[in-house]
Amino acid sequence: MSCVNKVILVGNLGADPALRVTSAGRNLATFSVATSRNWQDDKGEWQQQTNWHRVVVWGERAQTVSDRMAKGHRVYVEGRLQSRSWEDERGQRRYLTEVHARRVFQLSPPLSGDPGGDEVAAPGNGAPPGNGAPPDNGAPPGNGAPPGNGAPPDNGNQPDGGGEAMNDIPF
Repeated sequence: MSCVNKVILVGNLGADPALRVTSAGRNLATFSVATSRNWQDDKGEWQQQTNWHRVVVWGERAQTVSDRMAKGHRVYVEGRLQSRSWEDERGQRRYLTEVHARRVFQLSPPLSGDPGGDEVAAPGNGAPPGNGAPPDNGAPPGNGAPPGNGAPPDNGNQPDGGGEAMNDIPF
């Protein structure tokens, strides 16, 4: 039996995406997404828990995310978890788990002049059927992903060698 490493987040950007270029000349954007959970405790009082998720976007999408999204925007992120570790300057082992995004949808109003609700991805990425928005996200009808150009989908291959074909997963 094969394994599945898939993450879906719907939340708000905690800061503007940070864009940089790797030594190999590839764009890399990082940003944080806050997700919250609300519940009533045993006393009937409402509680809230917020979790922060570090998201990494590669290639053309990184530039697009940086140009179109800003702190506070509501986003849909789909990708895979990747963990890494290193030793800090004091010799302590540090760990980090990030979401390497394959797809990013902007759900909130756009920055000046861009159409809202679009998927931030390279053309021909295999957007979901329907209006192009992820299921149950509240996006208005007709705000789908841009039409594809017939190019094959980006299968999440990253320069770190950790990419895998995700278009063969049956969901």
